[in-house]
Amino acid sequence: MIRQTVCALTAVACITGAAWAQDKQSIVTVVKVIGVNWFTRMGEGVKEFGAANASVATSMVGPAQGDPAQQLRVIEDLVAKKSSAIAVVPMDPSTIEGVLKRAMERGIVVVTHEADTARNTQADIEAFDNTAFGARLNDRLAKCMGESGKWTTFVGSLGSRTHMQWASGGAGNAAKYPKMALVDAHNETFDNANKAYEKAKEILRKHPDIEGFQGSSAIDAIGIGRAVEEAGLQHKTCVFGVGLPQDAGKYLETGAIDGISFWDPKDAGLVMNQVAKLLLDGKPITDGMNLGTRGYDKVSVKKGPGKGVVITGQAWVDVDKSNYKQYPF
Repeated sequence: MIRQTVCALTAVACITGAAWAQDKQSIVTVVKVIGVNWFTRMGEGVKEFGAANASVATSMVGPAQGDPAQQLRVIEDLVAKKSSAIAVVPMDPSTIEGVLKRAMERGIVVVTHEADTARNTQADIEAFDNTAFGARLNDRLAKCMGESGKWTTFVGSLGSRTHMQWASGGAGNAAKYPKMALVDAHNETFDNANKAYEKAKEILRKHPDIEGFQGSSAIDAIGIGRAVEEAGLQHKTCVFGVGLPQDAGKYLETGAIDGISFWDPKDAGLVMNQVAKLLLDGKPITDGMNLGTRGYDKVSVKKGPGKGVVITGQAWVDVDKSNYKQYPF
């Protein structure tokens, strides 16, 4: 008997889906928001894992807007329908602790990504050390700014653990550049490029002499770049952030964005499903193990804040105008 897909049963958007037989393991990946390229790319990893593992039905769902409450309802639906495993990228980890606890109590395997403070997960996967990543991004910004001038930070939400770690890592790093001044930090954009654009215009009005922007959401740099370009400041400001080459390419070419960093969300989707499968099969996750994906071939494994573990890879990629075309996504 083939069950109806989770995507069809929930009032949410769905990128990939696969009906699963009752005797199959099912792994559902829950993303922050459907419809942005970052998570579309993650869906490719989910599909690839499912294609390579015939005994597992994989699918990916998420809210149509970057809203913690909407993502919570998506997960509540999955717990009620008792999929075998849930792999989630939380919009706000604290919001879903309760529902993840109920999932685990019902025997559902829980894996998280970008949530190293989550207590109710069996394994949280980090693409890299987040504070070091924020510092690395800031070093590139500082070099562009000549280590001097006003700069600010953008985050998808104040509740986004990784975004805040990257922003804080950047601020901590900038302390070694005494001529750099952080102003109006942690501008919240809710993973929405239009909100990032409006917020960047607001910052430019308030600080017409600002020289640097450091974005955290996958689309912050796009919104900032658009505002900078419209203001004719592409050669006077420095913009660095997290993003995908396909999204940022237009602004990298004009100089409105100077550089982006990322980890391949497809690989993150693959690894989340790989770890969920290991846990479903009762196999151990050990320090230094190879998860079979670039950047996760020698992972660090340590105890998490709850009973689970935090798995950290070395999967970051830095690009600028000179090399972004090497990454066709």
